[in-house]
Amino acid sequence: MKYWRGYLVALVFAAFSWFFMKLGESYSTVVDLVYPYITRSVQTFLTQWSGSVDYLVWQLLALIAILILLATIVLMILLRWNPIQWFGWVLAAASIVFFLHTGIYGLNYFSGPLAEDIRLEMMDYVYDELKEATIYYRDKANALASQVKRDGNQDPIYDSFEVLAEKCGDGFRTLVYEDMESVFCGSLKPVKKLGFHELYTSMGITGFTFPLTGEAAVNPEIPVVSLPFTMGHEMAHRMSIANEEDASFAGFLACQANQDIQFQYSAYFMAYSYCYNTLYYADRQDASLVNAGCNELLKHDLDGYNQFFTAKRNEKATKLADTVNDTYIKTSGDQRGTLAYGAVTDELVSWYYQMVVKPSLQENQEAPAFNPYDKNAVDLSGIVNALPKEG
Repeated sequence: MKYWRGYLVALVFAAFSWFFMKLGESYSTVVDLVYPYITRSVQTFLTQWSGSVDYLVWQLLALIAILILLATIVLMILLRWNPIQWFGWVLAAASIVFFLHTGIYGLNYFSGPLAEDIRLEMMDYVYDELKEATIYYRDKANALASQVKRDGNQDPIYDSFEVLAEKCGDGFRTLVYEDMESVFCGSLKPVKKLGFHELYTSMGITGFTFPLTGEAAVNPEIPVVSLPFTMGHEMAHRMSIANEEDASFAGFLACQANQDIQFQYSAYFMAYSYCYNTLYYADRQDASLVNAGCNELLKHDLDGYNQFFTAKRNEKATKLADTVNDTYIKTSGDQRGTLAYGAVTDELVSWYYQMVVKPSLQENQEAPAFNPYDKNAVDLSGIVNALPKEG
């Protein structure tokens, strides 16, 4: 029996995790009303604790766990432990960690979409509407590209990682205190640099948030034009916005609300990239015509962005990372897996029509012709005998 105790512990904690996830799935409305606010407070507390040091606490803990794992393998060989029993306790440890993750953060995957929290009306757009939104984001990026500082090679010159991380919270403050969007109330402490970033770059990983320590981290190697957007994305995860498309949309909203041009350009640069990719899958030829409308500076930044990941990415490492990430997202409750990243296009198109198109239509709408005999248009109450007498 002692050989199976580890498996029993793993099974118990796995069952608890499954039970809580099914509970969250079945009562998602209740989860949305209470759970995010509790987890946001927990994340804020953990961030205050882990933010006292510059390095990533979770990476240190991961290294310690790996060393312990290797040490137990050596001891298993030297002391002739039963490998079946050893593996059971490894599964138990992994099951306990996943249980803690589910309780502290994981049920956020079952809370309502960000669009509902910010009163964004999601639309079932058609191709022409997608194309129109793509052109809008392209033109905004075109205009902002010329306002960003550049070097002799026309590459964007951005502030240091640390300065950008400090400024990233400004956009979220605007969303909370000016736009009254309470969903973005959370820790605004700067994100950290992702350690071993060369390894993560080879996997195509731009950032990572670890809820058990409340740490949001961004790969400092990625092109600077995408750095503010990625910081906003990871900071949104730390605010208990779990779904990938919602975190990306939150990153866009925070960056476009930021007064710094560096953040605004990052917002519209990434928004155009997402919408263009969706347009490209629908009609490559038409998408190429839209992309031809990019000015030289925007084209330069787009080429640099794409070339960076093409040159740095290791296919095998990327495939492994994508498989792990896809499995994690699906296990957490979002069956779309990594496809959820591209779903932000739906929110970007809907935001464009609600915030840009509809207001412009209302401004251009002609006022009805004035009718002096229409008592609904003219206040006649102060004029004697102006109103018909009753009876």
